Order: sequence, then structure tokens, then C-alpha cells
Amino acid sequence: MSQLISETKKAYFAGFLDGDGSIYVQLKPNPTYKYGYQVAPYIVLFQSQKGKSNFEKLCSVIGLGYTRERRDGIMEYIIGRNDEIRKFLAMVKPYVLLKTEQVSLMLQILDAKEKVENLEDFKVLAKLVDRFRELNYSKKRKTRIVTP
Repeated sequence: MSQLISETKKAYFAGFLDGDGSIYVQLKPNPTYKYGYQVAPYIVLFQSQKGKSNFEKLCSVIGLGYTRERRDGIMEYIIGRNDEIRKFLAMVKPYVLLKTEQVSLMLQILDAKEKVENLEDFKVLAKLVDRFRELNYSKKRKTRIVTP
């Protein structure tokens, strides 16, 4: 991410996130992970493929993540690496209006994810992930963590 992003552009990106973006985290069953689940956080910005050129310019200014074209005519700019999510949220946090709770919760989740050392720490992390259900318009998660 460029160090030269103006405060005006940071505010613009925050507005884009508020209006045409999503902050979410998934707890996916995955037997290759220590506690049987993968914690997968994401930030996604959406735009019609009609505006592909401008959207790609916008994303290149941010300089994190990657773009992808969906079959339904929508482009996505996806930021999924923890360090890149932190950078993006640090940039937009002062300007976000509608998704302030999601920004704060995501930062808590990233902190908790780094501190997992045992099953109890993981349960704390999973409870934070569950809180996104209350903040976002998402399907109810069907998977529950089964404790030994």
C-alpha cells in the first residue's frame, strides 16, 4: 500500500467500504488445522464489471489483495491476508461511519488469532467470530465447535 494516500482518498475508501464493501470472517471446518477449524477473515469491495477499468485503478491505489470477476457481472476486490487487512483497516478506520463495529471486531479477531496457544484461546476466538453473525446480514452458521 502506498504511503502517499491522501486523507481524502482514505475517507473515500472508507465510504466505499461502508456502501459497497463487506467485512466478514468465516470459521470453516478444516481437519488440517490444529483445532479442526480455519479462521478466514476478509474485506471485499464490490463493483459492476461495467466499471472495471476505474475499479482496477482504485484497487491499484490501495495496493493490497487482488481482484476477481464473478460470473454474475460483479467484480470483487478481496483482501484476505491478516497483515493486509490490518493495513487497510488502519487506513480507513478514522473515516468509517456505518461499519465501525465490524472494523473494531475484526481487529479484535486478528489480535485473538495471533494469541491462540490452546483450546481455550481458540474458543475465545470462535466466540468473537460468532459475533459477526449479529453485525452482518449473513446466513446463520451451521457449524458448531465440538469440544472434546
